[in-house]
Amino acid sequence: MTSVMSITRLTIDHRTGNPLRHPEKANRPDNPIQRKPAWIRVKAPTHPIYHETKALIRDNRLVTVCEEAACPNIGECWSQRHATMMIMGDTCTRACSFCNVRTGQPLELEADEPVRVADAVAKLGLRHVVITSVDRDDLADGGAAHFAAVILAIRDAAPATTIEVLTPDFLRKAGGAETLAVARPDVFNHNLETVPRLYPTIRPGARYYQSLRLLDRVKQIEPAVFTKSGLMVGLGESKAEIMQVMDDLRIADVDFLTIGQYLQPTVKHAAVDRFVTPEEFAEYAAIARAKGFLLVSATPLTRSSYHADSDFAALRDARSEKLAQQGV
Repeated sequence: MTSVMSITRLTIDHRTGNPLRHPEKANRPDNPIQRKPAWIRVKAPTHPIYHETKALIRDNRLVTVCEEAACPNIGECWSQRHATMMIMGDTCTRACSFCNVRTGQPLELEADEPVRVADAVAKLGLRHVVITSVDRDDLADGGAAHFAAVILAIRDAAPATTIEVLTPDFLRKAGGAETLAVARPDVFNHNLETVPRLYPTIRPGARYYQSLRLLDRVKQIEPAVFTKSGLMVGLGESKAEIMQVMDDLRIADVDFLTIGQYLQPTVKHAAVDRFVTPEEFAEYAAIARAKGFLLVSATPLTRSSYHADSDFAALRDARSEKLAQQGV
């Protein structure tokens, strides 16, 4: 398994004097960043509620994937008080070639983090919250117990809030799936990210079938928990490969599929192979629905937690309708 645990947080960029965000990528050749097509450009955030949300995140000393992963939807989401909390620090033990989250040696877990996250959720008045994390291969359980503690704290502080978790794969971490399933989030999300053929270059520290097994195991333990997974396109995958991944996810009884355009964070990250058109996304969505997913979100700007609150409501409605059709 690829890991960057030997890389310290203090690897210095000699051009700026600052620590490198991605030291393992420093010696890679540059991949020029392509100009984005009109359908994928977004405006800079200016809404006053955006700044209120940002201040609350800072006051509670929280990390968000919105910032760490340079999400293009941050202006829209934070202006609606929607923020995806990223727990267990801002430094990942993996070195995926698509991801903008810092890599290196993480710090120790903060014992009060679950309470701080729950406090922010309550203050924001969230109907639905998404909790994600960095990969923590340094921890014996991969951080599964910490996820469970965050779920419990939110249930105490904001009992009306529904909870979605977007977790690591818990590769070689026995009991990770069981710990999360028993904690009973409303939605369990783990992203496959790309097609199996591209894992060695795009997601080298992960294993495709481990990710599938994780989703399948959670559904087996807690069938009532919605399961969800996401894919990026524009990395060189074929339509046939995407359709095969859809089939694999349906075999694992995954309820919700998201598909979005990969955007290259820096010149040191994997290059965009192409920008998939909105018409192609609409075709992917139609195919996925025909394969039996309860819900599909497939647009250029779709991300795992984009519109997560309204999507959760749609998921519940879709399940109720399906059960009614089955006479259950």
